[in-house]
Amino acid sequence: MLKLTVLYGHPKDAKAFENYYSENHLPQAATMEGVAKMELTKFMGTPDGQKADYYRMAELYFTSPEQMQETMSSPEGQATTDDLSNFATGGVNVIVGIVDND
Repeated sequence: MLKLTVLYGHPKDAKAFENYYSENHLPQAATMEGVAKMELTKFMGTPDGQKADYYRMAELYFTSPEQMQETMSSPEGQATTDDLSNFATGGVNVIVGIVDND
C-alpha cells in the first residue's frame, strides 16, 4: 500500500483554516476516486508540551503507485491539490511512502 502524507504548517488564522478545511477542502477531497483510506490528524503538541512542528496531517492511502497517479492526476485530484493555496497559509509538505505492514 502507498501513502501520500500532507503535512500542514501552522496557519496564520487557525479558525479560518479549520472552517475552510472542513467546509470546502475535505468535501472536495472526498470526490477523489481511488483513495482506499483517509486519516486526518490535528496535532496537540509534543509529549513535553511544546508546539508541534506541524498543525495538521492528512494521510491518503492507495493500493498502488498507478492508482495514486490516476487519482491525483484526475480533475478532482488536481482541483484538490490546487485548493491548498486557498487556505494553507502555513505552508504544505507532501511526501509519499510505502506502508510497511511487517
